[in-house]
Amino acid sequence: MRLRALLDSPFPGLRILSGEEELDRPVRGVMTTDLRDPSRYLSGGELVLTGLAWRRGPEDSEPFVRVLAAAGVAALAAGEAELGPVPGDLVTACARHRMPLFSVDEKVAFATVTEHVVRQVSGERAGDLAAVVERHRRLMSPGPAGGGPEVVLDLLGSDLDLRAWVLSPAGRPVAGPGADRLPASVRTRLAGEHLAAVRAGRPGPHRAVADGAVYSLFPVGGPPAGAEGAGPRGAVLSALSGWLLAVEADADEWPAERLDLLHGVTRLIAAERERRDAARSVGRRLAGEVLELLRIGAPSAEVAARLRVTAPALLPGAGAASLWQVIVARLDWEGGPGLPEDERARAAGALLEEALAGPVVGQDAADRVAVVPAGGEAVALVPFPAAPGQEAGGGEATGEEAGPPAGTEGAFAAADLLDSLRTPLERGLDGLGGPDGRLTLGVSAAVHSAGGLRGALEEARHARRVAAARPGRVCAAGHEELASHVLLLPFVPDDVRRAFTARLLDPLYEYDRRHRAELVPTLEAFLASDGSWTRCAAHLRLHVNTLRYRVGRIERLTGRDLSRLEDKVDFFLALRMR
Repeated sequence: MRLRALLDSPFPGLRILSGEEELDRPVRGVMTTDLRDPSRYLSGGELVLTGLAWRRGPEDSEPFVRVLAAAGVAALAAGEAELGPVPGDLVTACARHRMPLFSVDEKVAFATVTEHVVRQVSGERAGDLAAVVERHRRLMSPGPAGGGPEVVLDLLGSDLDLRAWVLSPAGRPVAGPGADRLPASVRTRLAGEHLAAVRAGRPGPHRAVADGAVYSLFPVGGPPAGAEGAGPRGAVLSALSGWLLAVEADADEWPAERLDLLHGVTRLIAAERERRDAARSVGRRLAGEVLELLRIGAPSAEVAARLRVTAPALLPGAGAASLWQVIVARLDWEGGPGLPEDERARAAGALLEEALAGPVVGQDAADRVAVVPAGGEAVALVPFPAAPGQEAGGGEATGEEAGPPAGTEGAFAAADLLDSLRTPLERGLDGLGGPDGRLTLGVSAAVHSAGGLRGALEEARHARRVAAARPGRVCAAGHEELASHVLLLPFVPDDVRRAFTARLLDPLYEYDRRHRAELVPTLEAFLASDGSWTRCAAHLRLHVNTLRYRVGRIERLTGRDLSRLEDKVDFFLALRMR
């Protein structure tokens, strides 16, 4: 379609502000964004819709428009619903770069514009199936008539007999028929296959087989795999920040019209993804201010005051938070050229939001969590509502917390976050930047004061560094580990670790290799039994005399005495540092 078709559209409220001489430009798609730099998602020819949340001052308009012009964007449409009339500095910047600029009246939903463009661009090729796209306008409709992604997936089922689900990059069900009943093993496999295909640069849809059924996986949001300028790492980061549409069918057998229709559906779903992301912008901004106060060492009273403003934005209706928790995530790799730190932080933040979202379809717990990039990391500020009769947090106390605060049963645990991300992401991160692409997370304890929040941030960051010292693509550590020997072990230099373990364990490994004596498993069982002869013998199914013989052999080979606490500790640490 041509840009001038927007002015001839049946809905009112669209007004041209600059670029009348460029109205013959072709429009190939539509994208909604409030990112300051959306260039990695642009391929040229798009109508870009924005609510102007990226604009903090007049100086921001010029670089934003420059990015769009460099990407070959067809036009920019700015909404007036949030900030009022389009600012003059944006009009000037668009005129300077010959970028057509429209204003979108507050009464016109971006979804209406999106649907109109999608229908015009793909309708001629889709034939009578375009009627389905017309009905998909309800995807973004406000009020009771709207239904989000569920509506568009219901229509795919009723009109085209296609079962489809929207999944997160970690396999969390976002929408779909019985999405919560789609087996977790299938969802996890589909998410992993999708990330692996994107990493390999294969264009979508991607074919995958899970539990005997064939699925076609369509990327939702971001540039397609193999898009010019994206590169494999950029495509993977985009996939980690988006969703995927899983259709139970083999798209290789479809006609071009049906493929065009499904790609149009993914654009509509991507608009919903952008809407949900934009809805969290206020909480992110407030949380960012809290983190900045913590960074500069502001007084606890000032931090507490900011927390009291932040809590209602994240917990509407609750009004206050009694507890706060901090979770830190970082996406790293070594080898080969990398991507900018802020892009990796945003991708890590999107994954952290997915991990915190919870498994219940339609109840996105990530809406009550603020995740912001900070120094190459993604930091999540998690509030917990005050229970009836419980004093709200954010006080000015600066003393240490006396034990775990009450009401922390709902706090996030490192093991749970790890379980929600590890399996699908191991495939997507494998080969992302060579052998060392990985995601690490650190989880703090829940605290009930502004003074405690400063310590919680440091605790989460230190736990993440402990996780980073472990092997694996996806690793996590919690606050409870910081009071254990595991805090120290990861930071022992490699040469010291090797020398220490070799001195104690190599004689046992060598003896086991020659005699199959199982001395090392016996040592592990003996220490795990706290040196109890009877419990260890029962566990190994040995006679106590046989166990005493093996322990004696261990002591003779190593020159240590397993009745001494110091020697037991040395063996225990050596086994943990293997």
